[in-house]
Amino acid sequence: MAAPLMAEAPPWAGWRVRKMRHGGRFGMRLSSKWMAVAAVAWLGVAVVAAGNADLRLIEAIQDQDHETVRALLAQTVDVDAAEGDGATALHWAVVRDDVGVVEALLGAGADANAANDYGVTPLLLACTNRNAALVGKLLDAGADPNAATEMGETALMTCAKTGTAEALEARLDHGAKVDAREASHGQTALMWAATQENPDAVRVLLAHGADVEARSDTHLLPVNLGVGNPFEDFVLQPQRGSTPLMFAARNGRIDNARLLLDAGADVNVKAPNGESALVLAGFSDQGKVAALLLERGADPTAADAGYTALHTAVSRGDAELVKALCAHDADPNARLTNGSLQQRNLNFYSLSAQLAGATPFWLAAKYAEVEIMRTLADCGADPLLMPDNGITPLMAAAGQGWATRASNRRGQGIGVDAALLLVQAGEHSTLEAPRIALDLGGDVNATDPDGNTALHAAVRLGYQAVVDLLIERGARLDAKNDNDQSPQDLMCIDADGRLVRGQGRRGSCSG
Repeated sequence: MAAPLMAEAPPWAGWRVRKMRHGGRFGMRLSSKWMAVAAVAWLGVAVVAAGNADLRLIEAIQDQDHETVRALLAQTVDVDAAEGDGATALHWAVVRDDVGVVEALLGAGADANAANDYGVTPLLLACTNRNAALVGKLLDAGADPNAATEMGETALMTCAKTGTAEALEARLDHGAKVDAREASHGQTALMWAATQENPDAVRVLLAHGADVEARSDTHLLPVNLGVGNPFEDFVLQPQRGSTPLMFAARNGRIDNARLLLDAGADVNVKAPNGESALVLAGFSDQGKVAALLLERGADPTAADAGYTALHTAVSRGDAELVKALCAHDADPNARLTNGSLQQRNLNFYSLSAQLAGATPFWLAAKYAEVEIMRTLADCGADPLLMPDNGITPLMAAAGQGWATRASNRRGQGIGVDAALLLVQAGEHSTLEAPRIALDLGGDVNATDPDGNTALHAAVRLGYQAVVDLLIERGARLDAKNDNDQSPQDLMCIDADGRLVRGQGRRGSCSG
């Protein structure tokens, strides 16, 4: 499954891992399992004595030495003695999933609400370990169902994340606040559950009245939308502000999305930046969720963000979603009016504002998505519409604007050698894309604002088959661009008489 493009991630991943990096000997040993990592990260793992605290009980539990644990409890050792980070014996017993030791500690009077320096209680750790039995025992012993960490995370949120329905039920039956929010992004337990592959957790939260239209906090963030200098030209744009349905759409959780819709979630909900759940699903490469949203009445023409679901589906190369959108009367000639968020390492799936005016068909031509080009043409796309940059679909299909030096057609950095191999391996699709554009009426000698034709682009890329096709269709070898260069001038032939990559800006042939 592809990574979501603009993910509003639940906050646990970042801060817990950072804490883990400050851990000690147990951190490395337990790092192979996510749950153990999270639990040990919460505990801080440093075995540092708090003053003169007697830590023998903690050490025995860490070593799973039950005989010593029993002996120490018989000596009435301090069961709530804490390490330097505030972790008690009960914390460690829960981390070890040791039900017998937990029962013994509680029977000896251990504080079920003891919190370490991060505000983490044994109850939250029991949820992390997906141990419903321990959750129940701690609650019966008086654990506060609404205790929260320093980040505002409650055990209900943790249980929602781990997907333990039984533990969720126990928490809610003991008075947990179903719509409590964590502090960093204002997310709820239902939002966290919506991201996971466990609809039972979503079902339990909904049955207890969780708000399906709750939104996470909105922040004005400086973002680059693909205009001008990527390091300087930023605008303030509202980000986040997601509902549970948006979390499900972004993460491809179709069962969760269905449950949320059944519970009354707005199928046409929009984020503060204008993206609808449908657009978001398309951008996140979640075609199955997008299809469900369409079936439930999502507007296929929604474009408040400056682009439609068709634009995002083409960006992701999702031919099936394009077909579904067309079947639901999406506008194949919708124009891009605003760029999407430019995210580091994911810009190849973004929609740059420099492509203002681009239609889904034009994008398909640019990416040489030949199946999508045909689908859009059958859907009523105008194959001659071009963006504000003046590059026709035919030019885009022939590779105009694609440098290839170290990227693919979407601008994904792949290295120089890989890019050159891609040029060679991709000639078939690049031949079919301009052929479709020509068959649909593309002007073979049309020029961009710099006077370049499709033939200029094909020659520069060294696409012999495309060059032959364009010449066969009437392309002029002597057409001069604004630099007084014709395709003929740009041709470079190797020792075997084959066309290779054309001239660079300095006029030398490169191979």
